[in-house]
Amino acid sequence: MMSVARPTVCAVNAVQTYRYLQPSTLRAAGLALQTCGGPAANPRFFSGFLTTPAAAAAGLLAVAEVARTHYHQPVSPASLDPVVTGSRDRLRFESFSGCCGVYARMDVVPAGFDGEIVGHGTTNVDVNPPLREALARVGGIEPLHMAVGPDDLTVSTIDGAVVERKVPLPGRWLRGFAEVHVLTAGFEPRAEIPAAEAAAFLRRLPGAGDRSVLWAVPAGRTLRLTSRPAPGAVCLAGAGRLTALRGLLRHARTLRVYGPTVRAGSPAVASTWELDTGALRLSVTLSPEPYRGFSGEGAALLALAGDEVIDDAELVGALLSWDPTIDVAALADAAGLPDDRVRAALAQLGTAGRVGYDVAEGGYFHRVMPYDAGRAERDNPRLVAARALVQQDAVRPDGEHATVRSGDEQYRVRRQPDGSLTCSCRWWGRHQGQRGPCKHALAVAMVQAPAEVGR
Repeated sequence: MMSVARPTVCAVNAVQTYRYLQPSTLRAAGLALQTCGGPAANPRFFSGFLTTPAAAAAGLLAVAEVARTHYHQPVSPASLDPVVTGSRDRLRFESFSGCCGVYARMDVVPAGFDGEIVGHGTTNVDVNPPLREALARVGGIEPLHMAVGPDDLTVSTIDGAVVERKVPLPGRWLRGFAEVHVLTAGFEPRAEIPAAEAAAFLRRLPGAGDRSVLWAVPAGRTLRLTSRPAPGAVCLAGAGRLTALRGLLRHARTLRVYGPTVRAGSPAVASTWELDTGALRLSVTLSPEPYRGFSGEGAALLALAGDEVIDDAELVGALLSWDPTIDVAALADAAGLPDDRVRAALAQLGTAGRVGYDVAEGGYFHRVMPYDAGRAERDNPRLVAARALVQQDAVRPDGEHATVRSGDEQYRVRRQPDGSLTCSCRWWGRHQGQRGPCKHALAVAMVQAPAEVGR
């Protein structure tokens, strides 16, 4: 057993002093070694000026506002705080609403900052009233300097500097990260409208508290709202949840809208609404219905159910670099795995928040967070229950269909022409597959086609 000391200071040739952020530790997940980072104490992975300070301030305020809002049942502001990631040529700020039904992200692209990202890092910081007040005062060409490290975010304006310290990451956010990246990976661009038309469209939307499910259809240079889905339409559930975009409208060039393929009669689905200023992008992803949080969607369950997914995730996680976008094909070549297994491994890594998906880039991206192989099981009781059914030999295949014995009941699972599974259980009857597979269908997928699980 290796003994890990608890040094806080180390000296080299009695000239330079090196300071550690915290002691190295040995945990169940492995050895976590802290580094001095050279002669600078507590090194930061980004330090520089934002080139469009007013727009950046408005975007960061929007991300923080989503974090402190509970859209479904308004309550006191939630104490949830943005996640900040630096990766080679961009900064990302992410948050979930208090109800976990809205995911906000601001991406600052290379044109948006004058500085250097010297390392790949992620931290979760509080945005307290002093910082919100400082950001609200930024205007015109006033400078906005930002420094981000593993334990803090420092924002400097002409009024002075505000330091926000690292805070714990809510577990529900990790479940939300896992679901959002699987859902948005199936999105395609559906519409792009100029900022002026976007502003007029957003002004026409119902206000806060609206719970209706509408559909936006491209119509020339704008969007037209309807009450029914149609090919090419984008779901807009709880239109009042788009209010976070309004603060950035005066800086934006375009509004882009993304969503999955829908047809007449489609159920409500998630969607992404993105403002682009040229220097940064602010996006808001809405859950299929105002009362639904992403943390319970179940979109990642099939990808997490494969027998090899944990081992694949360990391998793929070791190969992740700090490129702004993950190249799945290149990662598959490096890992010696087919693309579908790499995507399943990325879904597994997503349960620890290590992977996200950028609809504008059409690719995955990497966050720096510890990987916990057991998190998928702890956060997905349906996955645990399905594995138990398989171990109990409770699945009886019958061609393309199967019977599953659960307790004193038996359920019939049927495979549809499109490959999806339906079940006779009450849970499936209530949700009709819109919250991912039930435990019975998931168990059948594991038994009937284990090679297909995770694809």
